[in-house]
Amino acid sequence: MHAVGRALVTLVVAVVGVCAFLGYRGELGLPWRPGAAEIATVVAPPPPVALDPGWVTAQVRPSLVNIAVDAARFGANAAGSGIVLTADGQILTSHHVIKGAEEVSVTALVDGLVYEATVLGYDSTADIALLSLAGASGLPAARLGASSQLRIRQEMLAIGDAGGDGGEPTAVIGPITDLDASIVAMNSADMSRKALRGMVQIAAPVVGGQSGGALVDSGGAVVGVITAASAQRSTAETANRPPTGYAVPIETAMRIVTQIRSGVPTDTVHVGPTATLGVQIIDANPSGAQVNWAFYGQPARAAGIAAGDIVTAVDGTPITTAKALSAAINIRSPGDRIRLDITAPDGSTRVVEVVLARGTPN
Repeated sequence: MHAVGRALVTLVVAVVGVCAFLGYRGELGLPWRPGAAEIATVVAPPPPVALDPGWVTAQVRPSLVNIAVDAARFGANAAGSGIVLTADGQILTSHHVIKGAEEVSVTALVDGLVYEATVLGYDSTADIALLSLAGASGLPAARLGASSQLRIRQEMLAIGDAGGDGGEPTAVIGPITDLDASIVAMNSADMSRKALRGMVQIAAPVVGGQSGGALVDSGGAVVGVITAASAQRSTAETANRPPTGYAVPIETAMRIVTQIRSGVPTDTVHVGPTATLGVQIIDANPSGAQVNWAFYGQPARAAGIAAGDIVTAVDGTPITTAKALSAAINIRSPGDRIRLDITAPDGSTRVVEVVLARGTPN
């Protein structure tokens, strides 16, 4: 790891839109009068089990890891947390923790051992990534719960490396305030923004470094992956708002993990090493992906692609937006040879062959 400054990698919520449907209360008329035998007895649900922070922390701590990332393109190292899924070292974390990573090292809290990590895959749209630790064995896997069973006002514990210093995890508790929150979050490392939906929202002071950590219920089961926090800088607008944290439901995260494990990429789920064309792109008018910049030493520039060129097809498949080009590259691997249909600024067209290079998780 380079000896440069360490940044806490977290997503800070910029805009929150509450999208949970809380139900409709109305009157329904019955076309018959039920008899005594047809009347069901309504039994009140049992009261929720009180959350014991010390006990829950003790249950989940051995299955947590601290993640250190060398992301030189962002000018600093970064730090986050992760959750052990398998004894041989598959680690669940947030995509933004490992975004741009050139090297990833992971420290297991159970024994303090440090491992080199490989990114097996990720879904940047859901902010989930899966890592593999070289040489790991016997790690205690987290016990996973059912986020579909969560309820509003249920008390949760959020735990991760809040200090970003590779030390002991910090745990905070708070009730669930939304089960389907939609947010726009800003990555503190590169200032990029992303929309996230279906988040579990808790009223707790989640902070940087806890990203990729665990949202845990009173029984010690992991029910979510911490991904974002409300802005930590107090302003006149936010002064009266309680601190808030957000987590990806564990069922959502594990669907992505299953896809990665299958080895089959999709438009959003990337599997294996990341391929790169080495361009900065925007939507073209009226259609296509326009190159704003072709980076030195990267495949596009080596193939003669320059700023202003518009990519209109990849291997014969039309490209109508910058997102479509990113998706087309997302399902490919370093070393793949592709054909790009290019329209130059003067309107001339050509077909260019490019061999994709290995890039960092994007």
